[in-house]
Amino acid sequence: MPAKIRLTRHGRKKSPFYHIVIADSRAPRDGKFIERIGIYNPNTNPATIELDFDSALDWLQKGAQPTDTCRAILSYKGVLYKNHLLNGVKKGAFSEEEVEKRFQSWLSAKEQKIQTKVEGLDIEAREEAKKIFEAESKVNEARAEEIARRTSKLADEAAAVEAEAKGEKDPVEVVEDVKPVEEQAAKTEVAAEKTDSPVEEKK
Repeated sequence: MPAKIRLTRHGRKKSPFYHIVIADSRAPRDGKFIERIGIYNPNTNPATIELDFDSALDWLQKGAQPTDTCRAILSYKGVLYKNHLLNGVKKGAFSEEEVEKRFQSWLSAKEQKIQTKVEGLDIEAREEAKKIFEAESKVNEARAEEIARRTSKLADEAAAVEAEAKGEKDPVEVVEDVKPVEEQAAKTEVAAEKTDSPVEEKK
């Protein structure tokens, strides 16, 4: 039976990471393996992949069959493409120099694509953090206004209680007390004018 390039599971519950291994196709998933050639962690964005490129390529050339997930990983890292180019050299389609040239061109484009994705994720993360900060600022401002309103209300109530304790009269009551005095003073002045009037002296 041919060897397989497969994953073995590690990590805690709901947070797995995997080793990329070469194992006999008859061995259980997490059983014995021949060689470990890398690590795959899907919990990060983008996923973290550490792969021994030369070893993976060598096993592919020996006939090892990758599982579906491992095939995607090998394709992502360029192992399948490099193997395809080397098979072209065996058939005489092009030289090894052409293989290296094509592979380096592909690798540069791939790295640029990955870098663009990482930068895009950083921008999204900053924008999301900015939105969260603005939302928290609005909530804090609303709380501060509510606290200031309650503090002002409590201060007014305390001032009213203190004024009542000191026996101070309400401004309305003071006006009511003063009004009869003012009316009495006005009547006295009118009476005095009548007394001093020449008409009254003739009478």
